[in-house]
Amino acid sequence: MTILREKMIDLMTVRNFSLNTQKSYLYSVSCYAKYYDRSPDQLNQEDLQRYLVYLVKDKHLSANSCRIQLQAIRFLYLNVLKREACHVAILAPKRKLRIPELLTREEALRIVNAPKNINHKMQLQICYACRLRRSEVLALRVKDVDGQRELLKIEQGKGAKDRFVPLSKGLLELLREYWREFKPTDKLFYTNRFDRSPAAATLSKLYTRTKRQVGVNKKGGIHALRHAFATHQLEAGLPLHLLQRWLGHADIRTTMRYIHWVPSYHNGQSRFINLLSEGNDYELS
Repeated sequence: MTILREKMIDLMTVRNFSLNTQKSYLYSVSCYAKYYDRSPDQLNQEDLQRYLVYLVKDKHLSANSCRIQLQAIRFLYLNVLKREACHVAILAPKRKLRIPELLTREEALRIVNAPKNINHKMQLQICYACRLRRSEVLALRVKDVDGQRELLKIEQGKGAKDRFVPLSKGLLELLREYWREFKPTDKLFYTNRFDRSPAAATLSKLYTRTKRQVGVNKKGGIHALRHAFATHQLEAGLPLHLLQRWLGHADIRTTMRYIHWVPSYHNGQSRFINLLSEGNDYELS
């Protein structure tokens, strides 16, 4: 490990960057250095601008992808090398913003109820009914399930924040059945009985395979389950601030993006039905 890389890791760790962000930043800086075959501390602002042009013209990266790489390199220059801010332009066309295809309630239920393997069913159902990100599902531990209060603790989710989400009686019963079958002691989900944690790609493939099996052809990955349940709750009149807390959004403007799927939504003024208050509201089986 080079001294520069080690310093960058130390700074990101001190600033409590997630492991995924650290990996992304290190990969971006590594690609930048590899392109010039020189250490980044030997490169200047003009070199960075030429590199961004290369990413657009030759690698065909989007403006957002280029922006992520630029953020990583700027972090290196500003915080590790103590240089002044880099003022470079990202010369990439913005991609058209499209509303993703939303799963209906019936489609989502067909997907999460389909697996015969209780391990697979449990992962999909908890992703949907608890509105979790893929990484949050895989990070769950047995101790995070509070059966008495019917809550699930999401520890250090995106943005290094803890939060609680409600568990339905039906989902709790399925969790107990799952525990009796697999007897996990630490991590809640395993790929097998030999305590190997599942990879993120494994969960994504499970979702894609199951979606195809039940005849749902809408585009999108497993994150669509989180989008779907959040939107279904807004349709039932869930107050926006409560949805924000359950989703773990720091800024309510992020949560407000879901409103484009519910044009008639008025923040909690319609009749609110807590979709998790009854065990069979979503017929999770």
